[in-house]
Amino acid sequence: MYYYKFKVFYDEIEDFERDVDIPANFNFEEFHKFLYGCLGLSGNEFASFSICDQKWNKQKEITLTDTSDEEDLAESPDYDDEDSFSTKSNIPKFVMRDAVLKDFITDPHQNILYEYDFMNPKTFYIEFQKAAKSDDTERFPCCTFSKGELPVKVSPKDMPQPEFDESALTLDEEDDFDDGFDDGYNEEDYSDLNEFSEF
Repeated sequence: MYYYKFKVFYDEIEDFERDVDIPANFNFEEFHKFLYGCLGLSGNEFASFSICDQKWNKQKEITLTDTSDEEDLAESPDYDDEDSFSTKSNIPKFVMRDAVLKDFITDPHQNILYEYDFMNPKTFYIEFQKAAKSDDTERFPCCTFSKGELPVKVSPKDMPQPEFDESALTLDEEDDFDDGFDDGYNEEDYSDLNEFSEF
């Protein structure tokens, strides 16, 4: 059995790095499930892979679910293919469970983007290192090197809340507070007017 060695970086953390070994016959859904555990992600968010060239330009996109029907149903204006304002992507799309790694690793220095959680996006850069043949004693997938950790996301309910002591506010301070919003309006000055009066 052949396996692939990849190096994973996260550019928002300088010393973040993972080395992972993945069987060549794994599909991208299996790769995704291993990656989010290895990287320290929850795995509850949407994710996608993009096969890139040497300059990290996307050439193919591999999504967790089939989004083609959603795009067809979405109401969007028709643009020419060469229209610079077009939002339509011409990048070929695939589904993770149907996309096998060995069918997409075509370059000795293949680059892959792993994008996780589009509401709070995290982008990981995956560089293909080499293909190797395994022996029967090796277990896959595995992380062979790990450095750096993702920051722990703090829930709003876990954040310290400021304390406000209402009893500390004296009556004089309350009056001063109300006076600060006095705009000179006196209801009695306009009591003789109604909406049908002529000026």
